[in-house]
Amino acid sequence: MEVPRHWRTQSPRYSLTGVICERCGAKAFPPRELCPTCRTPTNRPYRFQGLGTVYSYSTVFQGPDGFADQVPYLVALIQLEEGPLLSAQLTDVERDEVRIGMAVEMVTRRLRDDGPQGIVLYGYKFRPRLVG
Repeated sequence: MEVPRHWRTQSPRYSLTGVICERCGAKAFPPRELCPTCRTPTNRPYRFQGLGTVYSYSTVFQGPDGFADQVPYLVALIQLEEGPLLSAQLTDVERDEVRIGMAVEMVTRRLRDDGPQGIVLYGYKFRPRLVG
């Protein structure tokens, strides 16, 4: 990933910042220029809580470039409490412990790096929600 793009996408990747439509109240992640519900231009930032449930999940056994050293790993569709559905890696959980409907929370973790001289990329992953 080139350095300018890395800096431009930090907020969505580190804090789950999307947008909220001022007309209909729909929330979107990642940020979009038009509301996915009413197609009104949107630019009001909205920070999601990072809480949700596993909607679906799978295990990746053959990863794309930059992720091959992490296989096997879990990916999931996460239904955020505020509405949007997003995809993310699961962490801090074994494959046989994951269930559809499981409560999860966002954490910031290392995603990958661009080689020995490249940027180490961090971003969001989800883990089982801690009770307490």
